[in-house]
Amino acid sequence: MTSPEHPVIRRAGEDALLVETGSLEVSHRLDALLRAERPAEVVEIVPGPATVLVTAPGADLSGLRSRLSGLLGTARAAGAGSAAPGRTVTIPVVYDGADLDDVAALSGLPAEEVVRRHTGRELVVGWLGFAPGFAYLVGLDPVLHVSRLPTPRTSVPAGAVAIAGPYSAVYPSASPGGWRLLGRSLMTVWDVTADPPAVLTPGTRVRFQAVTGP
Repeated sequence: MTSPEHPVIRRAGEDALLVETGSLEVSHRLDALLRAERPAEVVEIVPGPATVLVTAPGADLSGLRSRLSGLLGTARAAGAGSAAPGRTVTIPVVYDGADLDDVAALSGLPAEEVVRRHTGRELVVGWLGFAPGFAYLVGLDPVLHVSRLPTPRTSVPAGAVAIAGPYSAVYPSASPGGWRLLGRSLMTVWDVTADPPAVLTPGTRVRFQAVTGP
């Protein structure tokens, strides 16, 4: 296990370093520090549950490693439970998903209570994966930790709001998927013409809001 005194920063291929942060909170703080003081040679920063991948083609990786070690120390010194700076995004949702009643049955709650619990907590974007712009939202009410579908759907529409295990998500584009669908949102969370293309970036706080719609 990584200790503050002996941070583990590994080579990842020819042009990248992988920083083992030890926790999602430290990953988010290190990500924020790097983006605020981004070294010129760094082209990509990818935070994960307990790591941050930093890609810097042609850089002096020894010097970059030293800088990352210092920033990691700063991120850890912020203290447990101290969140990285981040904005809050409210996502309107029409809760008419195909799996809402199944989630209610699995959780032992009325469908209305499933919606109340899904909208009642502020979630946080942990990391992106699976598909471009697909944000894994952490902090879901434990009662809503239900299993994935036994057989994934061949196509889930963009904007579908879903849960699986301890996570929630908004499908950024149409794709296969095995998460349980609670509803849909007309909000675009992935746009390749935007900068950045993803609305839901790591560390962003997310609130779901129930709305009516066609």
